[in-house]
Amino acid sequence: MPEFGLLGRSLKHSFSQTYFTQKFHNLGLDDHRYELFELATIHELPALLAAHPGLQGLNVTIPYKEQVWPFLDEVAPTAARVGAVNVIEFQPDGRLVGHNTDYIGFRESLRTFLPKGNLAELRALVLGSGGASKAVEVALKDLGIGYWVVSRNPLGAGLTYEELTPRLLQEHQLIINTTPLGTFPATEECPPIPYEALTSHHYLYDLVYNPRETEFMRRGHARGAHAKNGFEMLCLQAEAAWEIWNR
Repeated sequence: MPEFGLLGRSLKHSFSQTYFTQKFHNLGLDDHRYELFELATIHELPALLAAHPGLQGLNVTIPYKEQVWPFLDEVAPTAARVGAVNVIEFQPDGRLVGHNTDYIGFRESLRTFLPKGNLAELRALVLGSGGASKAVEVALKDLGIGYWVVSRNPLGAGLTYEELTPRLLQEHQLIINTTPLGTFPATEECPPIPYEALTSHHYLYDLVYNPRETEFMRRGHARGAHAKNGFEMLCLQAEAAWEIWNR
């Protein structure tokens, strides 16, 4: 039985299983399965692989997008460029190859969200500095959009939340949340930014997709800003993963 799945630590919020189960049904692949694999540590991965010899592909999510690297035989250029892996390809000879489809999904979803025109005129704030942030950074570079990374801790070329003034928000029309803040069930959480500085000229993109409207998005909407969640990105990156698993 062909088997696929998602690696992560806590997967209660995930939509991946529902997405792929529906996809298998639509394609008439009734013998395919997609499972959620919650691992306490990434060191449990070899035992998982041994227990599931039918695995043909894996997605990877928080916090293992970077930790999974030592367990791979090869890293594709997409993952090497991003510095994080969210898709594992199982080759016929047993080799495991890491890919990144997050940046593809985000880049294409962002294109449909932003206003038409010269994207290079936009400036962005990327909230968070984890594996998801790295994919967003690569996509922004592809689109020619300048940005600052905002983190809780000081970064060499970034900002801390304490340094994020209302003036800085006014100068950056695009704000992207790459943190898990606001994900179900802790839906009351949101990144600590000066929301009072938001206007109708701002575009807020939240990689979180459960709930449909996060607190980050809700506060943006209250100030007239445009806001979008990460559901379309999830679908686009999943389709890119499916192509990798079936080529």
